[in-house]
Amino acid sequence: MKCREAERLVMPYIQDELTDGELEEFLEHVETCPSCQEELEIYFMVSLGLRQLDEGTGSFNMKQELEEILDLSYRRVHFVRTIKITCYAINTLAGLGLLTTFLLQLRIWMG
Repeated sequence: MKCREAERLVMPYIQDELTDGELEEFLEHVETCPSCQEELEIYFMVSLGLRQLDEGTGSFNMKQELEEILDLSYRRVHFVRTIKITCYAINTLAGLGLLTTFLLQLRIWMG
């Protein structure tokens, strides 16, 4: 992902509107790009500050809140990846089970 694409996804990220694939690519880019990290921090602080003013609540440790949201996002990406791998493994085992059943049935028919 290029910086231009990551910058376009900052607000959808903050508003939790990214798909799992977009989220994974966005996090990978932001993790390695200081410029985009700074962009995310700025937009997050402005967005959170405005929301807190509207609600009359607030936490003044916005950096920590961003870190918590990023941590949750990393966990989500890891969870989705784990689910995908598990599905692939189950599908592979089911396919092997069907193939084994077919070969055993074929042996019975031939034998």
